[in-house]
Amino acid sequence: MENHHIMEFFTYLQSQHTAQQYLQGCYEELDGIDASVKSFENCNQFMHYLDHGVRFYENGKRLETLLQPMLFFYGMVHLLKAALLTIRPHYPESTAILAHGVSSRKRKKRDYTFLDDEVKIQHNGLYPYFSEHLFLVKESPFEKIKMAQLFALIPEMTPLFTFHQQQNMMAVGNPGTMHLQFPASVLDNYHLTANAFIKRIKPFLPNIDYTETKGKAIHVFLKDPFRPKEKSPFFTDRAYRAIYFPVHRSHYLPISEIMVHYLLLYNLSMLCRYESEWWGDLLAAKPDMDYPFIKQFLNITAEKIPFMLGTILIQNTGK
Repeated sequence: MENHHIMEFFTYLQSQHTAQQYLQGCYEELDGIDASVKSFENCNQFMHYLDHGVRFYENGKRLETLLQPMLFFYGMVHLLKAALLTIRPHYPESTAILAHGVSSRKRKKRDYTFLDDEVKIQHNGLYPYFSEHLFLVKESPFEKIKMAQLFALIPEMTPLFTFHQQQNMMAVGNPGTMHLQFPASVLDNYHLTANAFIKRIKPFLPNIDYTETKGKAIHVFLKDPFRPKEKSPFFTDRAYRAIYFPVHRSHYLPISEIMVHYLLLYNLSMLCRYESEWWGDLLAAKPDMDYPFIKQFLNITAEKIPFMLGTILIQNTGK
């Protein structure tokens, strides 16, 4: 699906008539909901979530890096709320879920680097709420996580890590393929036998036909073409050129990439707002390796998150 098709769909939803029609179709799939009434009540809110989200991104892409984290983060928040409203007609059910749902360190150390920084997951707030309801992640696989580990889960960041002699993600096939191939060395990285490794990934590949270990590779043959799931250790780039899988066990996190972007943007937006000296020095002097990673990520997330969340909305229609 092309990015322009997503933008056209966002435009299509910018009227009360089309927004209500769309929401009514979503709500008719839910039990105990008067789809006609609830879609009428929610259509204006839904329209504004989408409109504000798209405008935050469009304006953010035109502005300098200094301001981009704030605009991209709040653009993402609005698009997430629009997506939630399609499956949670009474959102927000309480004020407890209006918080961000994640926290960062309040004081930065003298030798602070963004790659070594970490965020902590909260029990309430938007992050755990959308993780559960959009991606069925009821319990976070981590309590705290470092920014470097989050960057490592984004396929488009792979070349930058490669320049630093780090391999975090490996291509194992192409979307639509019926054959995935893993290097046998992955077994050492995961401390697993071939059978145990297949057992671990099988929940995310329910259509496995058969597997074989041949030479220096593990081959997985599927009954149907591979389709990426929202909650999975398999990730795809925005252009859908390849399927990526984490090289190391420490990066094996069956979550949605949307969750990864949210955590990174949250922390960057906090730095942008409250750590003016560090943020200003980073952009002006570019003193360490943080800058290229942050700059590359901002370029990626500006395009990828509207695409991924827009894809979720389109899938709700069957179009």
